[in-house]
Amino acid sequence: MSSFKGKTVVITGAGMGLGLATAKVIAQKGGNLSLVDYNEKALEDAKAELKAIAPDSKVLTIVADTSNEEAVKNYVDKTVAEFGTIDGFYNNAGIEGKQAPLVEYDIDVFKKVIDINLLGVYYGLRYIIPVMQKNGGGKIVNVASVGGIRGVVNQMPYVASKHAVSGMTKNAAIEYGKDNIFTNAIAPGAILTPMVAGAFKQVNPSDPAAAEKEYAQRNPTRRLGKPEEVGHLVAFLLSDECQYVNGQTIAIDGGESNLYGNS
Repeated sequence: MSSFKGKTVVITGAGMGLGLATAKVIAQKGGNLSLVDYNEKALEDAKAELKAIAPDSKVLTIVADTSNEEAVKNYVDKTVAEFGTIDGFYNNAGIEGKQAPLVEYDIDVFKKVIDINLLGVYYGLRYIIPVMQKNGGGKIVNVASVGGIRGVVNQMPYVASKHAVSGMTKNAAIEYGKDNIFTNAIAPGAILTPMVAGAFKQVNPSDPAAAEKEYAQRNPTRRLGKPEEVGHLVAFLLSDECQYVNGQTIAIDGGESNLYGNS
């Protein structure tokens, strides 16, 4: 895969999980990183991990709530001030919310999921695309989910927000492809991140490991995905090697989404 040397990539939700996994890949390939997360301690730990595996990497950390428009504008401005421009954007920050039937869902939690998963992604696009236009182009990867290509029981706001991310990805692709800006999304299945581990705790509080094992058996691979597997896919989509892929939502779920409705 091509080097990221001299390129700057912004990653939201970078303190752990899929954001950190991607940061590790890009750091090892020489990229400059602007890491954004609401958790300052997680960001500090992430930076230390990156420096351990890529001592020469340049890493900027910014504490921000991505559901706040001014905070998003601020992390974009700080990144440009530090590195001059933005070449890649991994629009990753998101939450699952709680699991509950549609008519019983807590409306405040619903609004929080929409604020982070939908508006946060939109704000990122709104302020980073103009930077890329000035730069002559760029690559964007939004995070949808398999919940953005199908339904998921008891997760109405999550599914709604992730379908919206897929739709925004298509629109950004057709509106800004002329500017050499390529926008795609990924649709991870059950990747073993802290957020997914938390979901299994909701499914089976007394034995989340059993819930994880049961879920994995539905997958054609009989396992859950690894964060680094997603990291390598995202790094490819942000790289110079990825050309003429635009407006796509790419599932990374071991093939499980092909079974829905047939099992």
